[in-house]
Amino acid sequence: MWVILKTLFYLGLGSWVLGRGTRAMSAEEKTTIRGQVLEMFEHAYGSYMKYAYPADELMPLSCRGRVRGQEPNRGDIDDSLGKFSLTLIDTLDTLVVLNKLEEFEEAVRKTVSEVRLDNDVVVSVFETNIRVLGGLLGAHVMADLLRGRGERMQWYQDELLHMAKDLGHRLLPAFNTTSGLPYPRVNLRYGVLNPLSRTGTESDTCTACAGTMILEFAALSRLSGEAVFEEHARKALDVLWEKRQRGSDLVGTVINIHNGDWVRRDSGVGAGIDSYYEYLMKAYILLGDSVYLERFNTHYSAIMKYISQPPLLLSVHMHNPTVSVRGWMDSLLAFFPGLQVLRGDLKPAIETHEMLYQVTKQHKFLPEAFTTEFRVHWGQHPLRPEFAESTYFLYKATGDPYYLKVGQSIVEKLNTHARVPCGFAAVQDVRTGTHEDRMDSFFLAEMFKYLYLLFSEKSQLPFDIDDYIFTTEAHLLPMSLSITQPPCQGNGTEPRTALEEDLFTHSCPSAQTLFPNNPSFAKTIRDGYKYLNGVGRPQRVSSIRGIEGTA
Repeated sequence: MWVILKTLFYLGLGSWVLGRGTRAMSAEEKTTIRGQVLEMFEHAYGSYMKYAYPADELMPLSCRGRVRGQEPNRGDIDDSLGKFSLTLIDTLDTLVVLNKLEEFEEAVRKTVSEVRLDNDVVVSVFETNIRVLGGLLGAHVMADLLRGRGERMQWYQDELLHMAKDLGHRLLPAFNTTSGLPYPRVNLRYGVLNPLSRTGTESDTCTACAGTMILEFAALSRLSGEAVFEEHARKALDVLWEKRQRGSDLVGTVINIHNGDWVRRDSGVGAGIDSYYEYLMKAYILLGDSVYLERFNTHYSAIMKYISQPPLLLSVHMHNPTVSVRGWMDSLLAFFPGLQVLRGDLKPAIETHEMLYQVTKQHKFLPEAFTTEFRVHWGQHPLRPEFAESTYFLYKATGDPYYLKVGQSIVEKLNTHARVPCGFAAVQDVRTGTHEDRMDSFFLAEMFKYLYLLFSEKSQLPFDIDDYIFTTEAHLLPMSLSITQPPCQGNGTEPRTALEEDLFTHSCPSAQTLFPNNPSFAKTIRDGYKYLNGVGRPQRVSSIRGIEGTA
């Protein structure tokens, strides 16, 4: 059953009749844009290596590296920085996807010989897991693949896997809580409760922070043979599942790690919760354990009942989900149409993606937050890749050339509005176009990977992309992990009662159902949302449920 992802990828291009109104993109045009993406990546990665390495991030306006403690403190944003050459590690498997195998081998040598993980630095458990542990694992998988072909990496002796195991053990102290939910931060050298750790006083964590460990930790367990990582990640998911609101089947945004009480009870699919839902679905695909699918389906039904109001994705109160708690959406929810594609639920994915595209056409990029009337609520745009991610998945599912045009617009806007002499700079405010001295590692880890894949044929890639699952940071883990060992024991989900099941609840979707033999299928859905920003004709958004304050 984990082949749902592979099935979706195999289906689209052969079975879809191109929709009316969007001209198919020629092979030459796709090659040209793919070349643009490569050149942009070389500019960004080259700038990091030239001006910033071994620092964690590039400061593209200053043309130098960002070293923690040497720059003004940015609060929680700096929790990603651990003096472990973050951008290099986060970018490793992107080099392979982009067929830069010589650069990959050189970067792996640098990582193995120069990166230290035992630094006296307090870091985010969540960010370090998805960016650094995920980066090391994805790079190990790629290095192992190339070594097995006998062409490159013959010197490689699983050094990246050993580094990943070392880092995993440095993250484990965070799980030393009565509930099993991890502390949000850990000291790479001293753990959590050591007097020298400068952490351990926190009482709360976000749902995504606790619920986005299973892919990396389970992969580490199955590659290293040490079950402890998967067990801890699974326990944290078990707690979140048990603490869901039983009436609505929704979860809140922030939870107390000691007693499991909800601290923030607003529920959506954006910041604070997003990748918890993503990892339930993908854990099923990667690990083959149907318990994760059962849980995802339960939550998904609740999301579609209470949170999804096409094309919008609202935030509601988990205990009273008919009440919207805010009049704005955040940009992180842009990943959700891609997850809906994996679920086989194309119509709402197309609707929400089209809404997001209209917002980008109005504001150049997705603002960090925007209102239900599509005005800017918070104007920052840190070059987030989630919209490109969903564009890629929708194109893979439909083969509709419309999504290539969307991808082309992303490429053009990045080059026009974010490119600077020393890389690409985050946009401080989409209304003014001012830049911020910031280029996050996820820009290299995710954005270029999705854009390059969008304009590539399978035959042009150095490996079969359909054999891998993307983590939330777009690191590649092999789906063959599901057969390396049986699921952990003692995992159970109570029987589903009175929950209406649909066609995709337990089966891989079929081409006939997912892609009706109707050339205008996706276009017809999109057309209803073409004028959301009010340009061209009166706004066509149904009335929004009443906005009330968070309880």
